[in-house]
Amino acid sequence: MKPFYQKLCAAEAALAGTLLVLMVALIFLGGVARVLGYPLNWSTDFATAFFAWACFLCADIAWRKNSLMAIEFLPARLPAKAQRLLRMVNYAIISAFLLYFMVMGAWLAWTSRVRSFQGIPEISYSWVTASAVVGGFLLLVTTVLKVVDEVKGKRSGPATATDVL
Repeated sequence: MKPFYQKLCAAEAALAGTLLVLMVALIFLGGVARVLGYPLNWSTDFATAFFAWACFLCADIAWRKNSLMAIEFLPARLPAKAQRLLRMVNYAIISAFLLYFMVMGAWLAWTSRVRSFQGIPEISYSWVTASAVVGGFLLLVTTVLKVVDEVKGKRSGPATATDVL
């Protein structure tokens, strides 16, 4: 299972990077085309869709690498057992939110399946809203793996200044 997950993480990082590059390229291309008198209105629309997907993929990458913002002022002063309990409570809250987010995202994707994306008849709005479901699922998998690491006694909390140095 671990080699599959590592390949999934690598594919996720490659896709996130590709989407970010495409997003920037489309916005730049749209700006240049507008200056030349041939506006490409669809370029901003596709860049927006790529941004939605990239946000969730990048959030999962950051969550996996403990690179999300964390306020450690109070938790760092707690005993080790209390810190661990606080992390587990946080993981439970995050998991509950992500489950709700996935269910509501799936409902939104389903109800918006007949809606066209930005007036482009060939593309359903569900392609954009599905990013919430996929992103929520990936974030939930990462959260569950953090819980497993915590139960096994491996450190899975936020990165500290000493981890970086």
